[in-house]
Amino acid sequence: MQKTVGELAQVVKGEVFGRPDTVITGVADIRGARAGEITFAANAKYEAIIEMSSASAVVVRRGYECPRDSKVYIKVDNPDVGFAEIVNEFAPEAIRMKPGVHAAAVVGRNVVVGKDAHVGAYSVIEDGARLGDRTVIYPHVYIGHFTEVGSDCLIYPNVVVRERCKLGNRVILHPGVVIGCDGFGYATIGGARKKIPQTGNVELEDDVEIGANTTIDRARFDRTIIRKGCKIDNLVQIAHNVSIGENGLISALTGIAGSCEIGKNVLIAGEVGTQGHIKIGDNVMIAGRTGVTKDVPSNVAISGFPHMLHEKYRRLHILQKRLPELFERVKHLEETFERPHGVSEDNKERG
Repeated sequence: MQKTVGELAQVVKGEVFGRPDTVITGVADIRGARAGEITFAANAKYEAIIEMSSASAVVVRRGYECPRDSKVYIKVDNPDVGFAEIVNEFAPEAIRMKPGVHAAAVVGRNVVVGKDAHVGAYSVIEDGARLGDRTVIYPHVYIGHFTEVGSDCLIYPNVVVRERCKLGNRVILHPGVVIGCDGFGYATIGGARKKIPQTGNVELEDDVEIGANTTIDRARFDRTIIRKGCKIDNLVQIAHNVSIGENGLISALTGIAGSCEIGKNVLIAGEVGTQGHIKIGDNVMIAGRTGVTKDVPSNVAISGFPHMLHEKYRRLHILQKRLPELFERVKHLEETFERPHGVSEDNKERG
């Protein structure tokens, strides 16, 4: 496949700087691109190495001052998004599953399978479950009793969605996801652990995407809820009765403890852990490896363990690097003040 820069600019509604008839045969990252390929620079770090790239064309932000070299530039509002649209132009045709229920699938009683939905081989759909229109259930998926799955969902192999859970429209569950496993609740009676029943469910609203091997526990009662537009990475643990607001973004290896309430547009980086029963406000940014130990107000960035405002954490981190130097200075001062008044090291030696 090949396209001209001008054709690609039309796709992304971009402005061409250079020859629009330049032919592009593929896409690549800025360091690995070769002649005939197009790449992108999403920030200043990559803009600084554009001239070293062998790419024939580069997608850049609108304010970028293009050098007058042999490359062609497409200026867009967001190079990340623009380049993603260009990648789609060169991507292989999407795999589409044929509507229908595979003969090797096991479908229970009173199951509703929507129009043009697909149920793959060796999947199990239990009694009373409902699948929306055009939803794709890949092989080896388990959908529990009375669970509802909306329209246009993608449920990849080895996913488990247990009983009475509810998925909205356009939900994507990657391989190994478990939705609705029991919450981690036990009482100690006579020195033994007694299981506390977990009778609630999990609800995922529209346009939620869950990464591979992530687990979301069902509520002890009521529901664990992930609101619309949330994107959750691989290997994340979300405990019972958690509520996550719209458009949240949670990175891998994060653990959200039980009954946490997280606001809208919260960004959580990797390996974050939270205390249970805390509230995190809207538009919060949580840096990687942060330990969130108490409530967090809206519109702040936090870091460290226990967590603190990011600017304070940065100052403390800088001071920590100076501790060896400060230790030597304090040691020198202590030695100076411990000497008898008016006696120098030279006088001590002569004495």
